[in-house]
Amino acid sequence: MARELQRFPFVQLDVFCSAPFLGNPLAVFPDGRGLSDQQMQAIAREMNLSETTFVLPREPAVERESGVRVRIFTVQEELPFAGHPTLGTAFLLRTASRGREVVLDLNVGKVPVRFEETHDSPAFGEMTQKDPEFGARHDREAVVRASGLRDGDIDPSLPIQTVSTGVPFTIVPLRGLENMKTLHVDPNSADYLERTGGKFFYFVTRQTVEPEARLHARMLFYNGEDPATGAAAGCAAAWMVAHGVAQPDERVLVEQGVEMHRPSRMFVRAARKDDRVVNVRVGGNVVETVRGEIFF
Repeated sequence: MARELQRFPFVQLDVFCSAPFLGNPLAVFPDGRGLSDQQMQAIAREMNLSETTFVLPREPAVERESGVRVRIFTVQEELPFAGHPTLGTAFLLRTASRGREVVLDLNVGKVPVRFEETHDSPAFGEMTQKDPEFGARHDREAVVRASGLRDGDIDPSLPIQTVSTGVPFTIVPLRGLENMKTLHVDPNSADYLERTGGKFFYFVTRQTVEPEARLHARMLFYNGEDPATGAAAGCAAAWMVAHGVAQPDERVLVEQGVEMHRPSRMFVRAARKDDRVVNVRVGGNVVETVRGEIFF
């Protein structure tokens, strides 16, 4: 007798955009109970998106106290935190609860996402990330050698620095959009990042396509290019406030995904308390695009 297959429904969303087929696509499995770690990783490879999330429902009292348990996978590994999966998963959970706030219990800890009421556009949510940890400042020539950049690509007026709000990104300021267009990252740069405390490079420039944007960004990694990197945008928000690119609590726009024809809009802000940067928030819109099932 043939084994009966298990069905696992999923929803695909486009995150950090207000219309379909833009932003960063995300697959969310609203009930991942019964899936092993290996099966979750295999599904994430099959979906072949930047990330796939699995919601693990618990008793309502537990979720009210601790948040909704969610795990995040890339095609290669599980991540403790990522921005667009957090926002997209919270959006899907919110459609069921109709609440103004959804708290996710991620491997990095509890992350709240608060939604603003909108009447003429898709839902806008804003997550509060962990307070930033500022890591090493980097030598420009060392980063040029490690990343495969060209001499003169890097903006000398701003520091290269590793910042983490759950995942450490090494923020590299480039001179302008032309430098962004020709960006190529050496695959061996992972060795440099590992030695210096980073996970990925996040390339930014103050020259932007949209006049209202404060930064233009790109993030290239082992699965190609990411259209929108909410975790990195949070790190960039902290970096901007620390180095005078944005004022404390000023909400500014970071644009990403332009070069890959998936323009994304991430609205970021961070505060100062004494001599520390705190209260990092990253927001954006979410739209639903696909519903389906995976069979096991």
